[in-house]
Amino acid sequence: MFKTLRRVASYARPYMIYFILTIVFAAAGVALSLSVPVFIGEAVDMCIGKKLVDFDSLKKLALILAAIVILSGLFQWLMSLYTNKLAFFTVRDLRADIFNKLERVPIKYIDSHTKGELTSRVINDIEIVSDGLLQGFTQFFSGIITIIGTLIFMMTINVKIALVVVFLTPLSFIAASKITKATHDSYVKQSKLRGDMVALAEEMAGNQKIVKAFVYGSRAEARFEEINKNYGRIGAKATFFSSMTNPTTRFVNGLIYAAVGLLGALGAVGSASFVGRMSVGKLSSFLAYANQYTKPFNEISGVFAELQNAVASAQRIFDVLDEEEIPDDSHKEILSECTGELKFINVEFSYSPETELIKNFSLDVSPGERVAIVGPTGCGKSTIINLLLRFYDINNGRIEISGKNISDITRDSLRSSFGMVLQETWVFTGTVAENIAYGAPDSTREQIIEAAKSVYAHSFIKRLPDGYDTVISENSGLSQGQKQLICIARIMLMNPPMLILDEATSSIDLRTEQRIQKAFAKLMEGRTSFIIAHRLSTIKNSDTILVMKQGKIIEQGNHSQLMSNGGFYSELYNSQFAS
Repeated sequence: MFKTLRRVASYARPYMIYFILTIVFAAAGVALSLSVPVFIGEAVDMCIGKKLVDFDSLKKLALILAAIVILSGLFQWLMSLYTNKLAFFTVRDLRADIFNKLERVPIKYIDSHTKGELTSRVINDIEIVSDGLLQGFTQFFSGIITIIGTLIFMMTINVKIALVVVFLTPLSFIAASKITKATHDSYVKQSKLRGDMVALAEEMAGNQKIVKAFVYGSRAEARFEEINKNYGRIGAKATFFSSMTNPTTRFVNGLIYAAVGLLGALGAVGSASFVGRMSVGKLSSFLAYANQYTKPFNEISGVFAELQNAVASAQRIFDVLDEEEIPDDSHKEILSECTGELKFINVEFSYSPETELIKNFSLDVSPGERVAIVGPTGCGKSTIINLLLRFYDINNGRIEISGKNISDITRDSLRSSFGMVLQETWVFTGTVAENIAYGAPDSTREQIIEAAKSVYAHSFIKRLPDGYDTVISENSGLSQGQKQLICIARIMLMNPPMLILDEATSSIDLRTEQRIQKAFAKLMEGRTSFIIAHRLSTIKNSDTILVMKQGKIIEQGNHSQLMSNGGFYSELYNSQFAS
């Protein structure tokens, strides 16, 4: 817990000026507020009996008290202002770090966590840290100053009764610590369940068509209800323990206040000589200080309850920040010229040690060659692309591009040599022109339009409300095929030396696909191209066709050769055109 708190504090260190100003204004505000009981006590002693009231002095005291209250309120406001600044800038940096961290972790980490869970850590957990740790600092710090200040003032009034208060104070800490310990585990579980709930909600909301098509709604509700029920149960337990903190400490503090009142009253009437004589005014001041002394314990106990939740959320954030990053390769060679020559040499790879996928895989691709990869689902087609772009690193063997080991060149220069169109379409919130120019942001409008025309996207784009300036997003109403055309136009505009087409025309009708195949044929001239396709009719003109099964190449050749062999490829091809 303390390690987590120290790490959060390290993010606040650059904004130490706000921390110092918070301390200064908190101390000034509390000091002024603590002086109020002194003047109230003096006012009480000025009203000692009938016709024995010093009104002139009371008026002066009233003016002094008014000034103190105004100044104290001003200092409290300034303290809150700079505390909020401290919290805002600290959380801003923490949020930026976790977002940037997600850009640097390996793809396998992203693949092993749901989007909802990661989103929950970036947004929900950050807000909880802000509220529980940083915003709670105001109450905690002002409470500590109040406790010390009231203790000093009580000592100046009556040392013996003040010592009674000090000796009874640990009862509040003991009660609060016992309850806080029971609260921590519940908040940790609650944070985990919160992430699961957000992940499920995002999964269901983002795939409603599939959910409804498969009549999965009732099962989704049952899954959510199970998580929600556990979240409610754990949350109720955490809330119960945290809510017990305040009344428990209030009860203990009430006992302390009663003891002070009893001893002070006995001293005021002269019935307890061991506590010394006290005037009624000093007794009222002491009681006011005793009340102010115990009040911060209630507030601090509430802060500790929120602290448990915040620490649990902070730990989830730091778990991400502590993940292993992709090693920095800026010192490696930049692939400045790409000839298109590519080799896989005895490559072995598996996503998990228990499941063997690709073993002893070799492939030699000449510059400008068009390579198609076919095979049943799960045979390793897309995995080859993941390895080629170093989304995942191979376990053994080597991959060479233009005669250089891809592990010896920078990832950015490697990936910049490829233009990739995936089966899954993705458009971001922005104009159509900005989406097409995603990989080439300096392109002119004429170049963007030319790229769109080459993939037959220009006609539907012109029919949009604002043409190329129409703002689109994943949910903007574009069909899957239209979004795919925009994604293909991106690659046309980039004009890369090598291409990867992973089911690139799967969402497009046959007529449009025939047109795009012509555009691809023109684009692939002189460029090494990898084509992954299930529709074997789209890869008949490939120079080399690799037939994969269980991570191995079982057949290799062009379409005519593989058909004449009468092997697995022939069976796949004939099965797609069987009557």
